Amino acid sequence: MLNSDKPNNLPRHIAVIMDGNGRWATSKGLSRSKGHRAGAENAQKLVEYSKKLGIKYLTLFTFSSENWKRPKSEVDDLIRLLRYYLRKETSEFHKSGAKLNIIGDLSKLPKDVVDMINNAMDLTKDNNDIIVTVALSYGGRQDITNAVKNIAEDLRVNKINEIDEDLVGSYMMTGDTPDPDLLIRTGAETRISNFLLWQLAYSEIYFCDVLWPDFNSLNLDKAIEFYAAKQRRFGGLPNLQENK
Repeated sequence: MLNSDKPNNLPRHIAVIMDGNGRWATSKGLSRSKGHRAGAENAQKLVEYSKKLGIKYLTLFTFSSENWKRPKSEVDDLIRLLRYYLRKETSEFHKSGAKLNIIGDLSKLPKDVVDMINNAMDLTKDNNDIIVTVALSYGGRQDITNAVKNIAEDLRVNKINEIDEDLVGSYMMTGDTPDPDLLIRTGAETRISNFLLWQLAYSEIYFCDVLWPDFNSLNLDKAIEFYAAKQRRFGGLPNLQENK
């Protein structure tokens, strides 16, 4: 765990593409559903460790809008897993002081799952030790498209009269959350897969070969150290005083 060497510029918001559950399971001769279960258990560990470090916001990409194209049996397994964790872990999540947000197109989910999601978000809405956002049935293009539609409607009814970047950002599904400082993708792939396309404009990106179920606290420490070594300029020049 990061200790006396803990970087002063700890990322306030970490986003994670948790990739590699299926490959992890296949490599061990297990079903893909067991890989997804192992990945869910690891996500719980990541939340707890991030909270200990002082990370304020954690956003996890669990199921993309494109993942509905996967075999029905795998999608059904994922829904059952989601239902299981919502039923079993919501109370403990609340007791830990974590707030849960879930973003994405929830209209495709079974009604009982949507009800459990809404109940979990309502139960934890006043918690602030760590804010955990789960991107579920989510796509970045979908997010931007919905924002454009909502902005157009509010323009039509004169609710707004001027558009700038701050306003557009406020219409994203993460509108009440600061943009990620650091994006981590596990599983050796080097793309962002339609995740938070607007929000990741100036995020540092850390690609890791480790498959998600094996991604542990030491791997997170390395990602944070990678971030801490960066000089974030947001398109500007470095501080000239630093070069004198």
